Amino acid sequence: MEKPKKKSVRKILLTIAFILLNIAVIAITAFSEFGNSENAAKLSEVQFNFLFLIPAVACFIVAILLEIHKYSIVIKKTCKLEDNPALARKHARRTFLIGRYYDNITPAAIGGQPFQIYYMNKNAGVSAGLATTIPIINMISGQIGFLIIAVICFLIGSFTISNAPLIALACFGLIFYAFWPVAVLIATFLPKATAELITIGVKFLAKIHIIKNKEEAVAKAKHGVDEYARSVKLILKTKGLFLKTIIYSVIFHILISAIPFFVLTAFGGQIDFLPCFVTVVAVTSAVYFVPTPGNAGAAEGTFYTVFSALSSGYVFWAMLIWRFFSYYIYLIMGGITYLLMSLEKRKKPANKDA
Repeated sequence: MEKPKKKSVRKILLTIAFILLNIAVIAITAFSEFGNSENAAKLSEVQFNFLFLIPAVACFIVAILLEIHKYSIVIKKTCKLEDNPALARKHARRTFLIGRYYDNITPAAIGGQPFQIYYMNKNAGVSAGLATTIPIINMISGQIGFLIIAVICFLIGSFTISNAPLIALACFGLIFYAFWPVAVLIATFLPKATAELITIGVKFLAKIHIIKNKEEAVAKAKHGVDEYARSVKLILKTKGLFLKTIIYSVIFHILISAIPFFVLTAFGGQIDFLPCFVTVVAVTSAVYFVPTPGNAGAAEGTFYTVFSALSSGYVFWAMLIWRFFSYYIYLIMGGITYLLMSLEKRKKPANKDA
């Protein structure tokens, strides 16, 4: 009877430590961005038109609903849940919000997909191959969607930006955006070559004693690559599915990139929509490769290019509202999602006894 108790205590302690770590990351990020507010105008003195925040909120809500729907249609098709759309939407909502939460508290947004994969496999009961494929495909379609918008902006709207270093950084960021789509295509259509690369990596890890059973690890990795390749090909073969995810992603990024314009306008900023939109896309691309949680440190610095249309006293408040839409709201929604999942797990044993 002691072992289960020890496991339970250890699990509780690890959960508490994990929550505290998350809080610390969020607190450090918030302080680094908004700890220095000496130049901010007093809130009572700020002239602000709340009506212009309505389209900003609408853009955000529609964008999130579209992204959840994108996950939903992939889950319905791959997990054979056409007859149970409510369950597909539930898994889609949780997978998306969990991914966004961990993307925003881990350096370089590397935490989202692993936690999405874990949720899909352990909580949603999806096979390992599909659990890996669903988040990856949604991430790739999102990056392709942004690449499409960025290329169009840089070709058609680059004349609206006079900041040459920003354009250079943005183009450099697009290389990082393009990395994962290319890597996925290689893993999908050249699974043997990918398996060989994984084998080399496993052998190296075995040599430095990180992996104990080399043969088992290699076999497991190769099986995972094969299953992953089959799952991706299934999605690509499903008529119109991948194209739909890209279209939804394009609309998502358009709506999210439009939010700063409405925030600026609400504070009385005098700027046309196209220059603002192109600058937002360029800045988003430029900070993509910055290895900090939520691009902290770089995001507020580079986005000053956008918000410099305001007087210095108003910049703080405009940046705060923008970061709420682009960062903190995902942490709130992710935290609520975990709370609901925790309550659901607690209710299950009670239901079984009933």
